[in-house]
Amino acid sequence: MITVLTCLIFIGSYILIISEKIDRTLVAGMGGVLMLIVGVFDTEKAFLTYIDWNTIALLFAMMILVSVTSKTGIFEFIAIALAKGVKGHAIPLLFMLSLVTALGSAFLANVTTVLLLVPILFKIVKILQVPAIPYLIGIILSANIGGTATLIGDPPNMMIGQSVKHLTFNDFLVHLSPVAIFIFLMVMFGIIVSYRNRLIVSETNRLQLMALDPKQFINKDSSLLPSIAVLLITICGFVLNPLLHIELTSIALAGAVLILLLTRHTIKAEKVLKEVDWPTLFFFIGLFLLVGGIEEVGIIDELARGIIYYTEGDLPKTALLILWLTGLFSGIVDNIPFVAAMIPVIIEFQDYGMTNLDPLWWSLALGACLGGNGTLLGASSNLVVVGLALKEKVHIQFIDFMKIGIPVVVASLIVCTVYIYFRYLLPFL
Repeated sequence: MITVLTCLIFIGSYILIISEKIDRTLVAGMGGVLMLIVGVFDTEKAFLTYIDWNTIALLFAMMILVSVTSKTGIFEFIAIALAKGVKGHAIPLLFMLSLVTALGSAFLANVTTVLLLVPILFKIVKILQVPAIPYLIGIILSANIGGTATLIGDPPNMMIGQSVKHLTFNDFLVHLSPVAIFIFLMVMFGIIVSYRNRLIVSETNRLQLMALDPKQFINKDSSLLPSIAVLLITICGFVLNPLLHIELTSIALAGAVLILLLTRHTIKAEKVLKEVDWPTLFFFIGLFLLVGGIEEVGIIDELARGIIYYTEGDLPKTALLILWLTGLFSGIVDNIPFVAAMIPVIIEFQDYGMTNLDPLWWSLALGACLGGNGTLLGASSNLVVVGLALKEKVHIQFIDFMKIGIPVVVASLIVCTVYIYFRYLLPFL
């Protein structure tokens, strides 16, 4: 009975979120509370097991860092300099922003990258008077594709890297970056073709942009240098994380506290805290509880273990099934709990005579990271972009994004199937 109730709560909440008739934060919160009321788990387990406080704290810290740094005018400076670099032309700007997002997401957490770039984007589109949606979609898709390429780019890769000790940072880079680069170029071609008629900048706005001096937007007060320095130090901490052995969340929180301390004379902490995107944070909390509910009653585990029964230990069949199942499932729910359930299952495959599990790990990583492009609920970075856009009164429709996201995921998984087949599976056939 409890399993049926859990499924009804989960499915009902997702339908309401997709329909967008009720605020998504309220729906997610309501669904999470219902999981508690019907007894799927108790409060202690909800707060200590299923809510990923590392993700919440990382988002919170980065929101503070971005909020304080944005008051210095540095984002306006970067935005105008970048737009002038492509002479105000909309299509090259779309490619450039997406490329920066992909590269940033490969060597930083993709959530961090979008938190830094989305404010810059809105500064540019306001000057050029072009729609923000194509650029936001480009950033979402590029963040997930770029995050696929390295161990630190996306949470699923971090989880796999922590569980499989022989896979190093360079292993992820060598095995995943080639296919990620190809998929990025393929997706960018599709986006540019789709939006080329909507991204037209008038000559007046272009000349107005070219006449601007980026330096005039810098606020040269006592908070400028400390803010930029702390932000850069925090980013360097992320990049050097494999050497420092300090959690990304700890680095981000240290940066947030330090930036508030160093700028306290010009920027009040109370004002910064009011500007934190609290609805997005609470939406994440509700979403973690919803997914935790179906994990608690064993639905995710049963789905994962069903793979063993279906494939009967055949490596090529198992690898491709994991790729597609993970890719499609990650578009429906956040990929983190599914990957957490799949890791011990793949490790168990050794008992079925599989000695080389690496193709399965690459299939899991590619499916989880690229599958996040399927819907707005598929990855943490997607939801962060949606939250930042709402603050600028730009609404990304769930269904409209799916019309782009699902074809992107299917095309990406087809490419990955060919890549995995010829690079890893051919010797086993």
